[in-house]
Amino acid sequence: MIIHLLRHGETAHNRSGVGLGREDVPLTDFGQAQAHALGTRFASQPLDAIFSSPLRRARDVAAQVAGERDIRPQLRTELIELDVGETEGMTFPKMRELYPDFMRRWATNDTSVRMPGGESIEDAAARLLPFVEELRSLELGHVAVVSHNFITKLLVCQVLGLPLATFRSLSTDLASVTTIAITSKGRSSLQVLNDTCHLHHLERTEGEA
Repeated sequence: MIIHLLRHGETAHNRSGVGLGREDVPLTDFGQAQAHALGTRFASQPLDAIFSSPLRRARDVAAQVAGERDIRPQLRTELIELDVGETEGMTFPKMRELYPDFMRRWATNDTSVRMPGGESIEDAAARLLPFVEELRSLELGHVAVVSHNFITKLLVCQVLGLPLATFRSLSTDLASVTTIAITSKGRSSLQVLNDTCHLHHLERTEGEA
């Protein structure tokens, strides 16, 4: 089986560089263009199932990837982004000012530290694990999973059997594609990481929302 892990496109939070977790914000116009580019990339590729976070920035990408296929994206609450709690919408300088102890621990490999009022990496991984086990058990050819930054990184770690702290070594850009192959014997291998070649033709117009 081939699993394609897709991150959603740009939101105003991403563009402004502020914390974004479970707030259900829409894609910007540029983010919608990124979603369309993902749809074009997958238009000629086989897909047997599409799973998506229920947040609309992921749903919009999943709809573009589904395209004209007779496949309805399956919304899975397990794929909602890490709960960043009180840091939602906050800049990193403000986070360092208000939560210096948390920021010091967050900068280490301690995956148990919780976002202020939110989740830890271990919390998110625990809710993802049943989905990952289900995913690995599917007897399908190609599957797309549309989610978020932390969730995509954790899916890579869990499907490949890597320590959770490895998430810090992974890059998953907006509207990127990461591909993992699982053999009939259950062995996983990383085929593509953080591919954004389908976005190279996009240009942001002045004043774009």
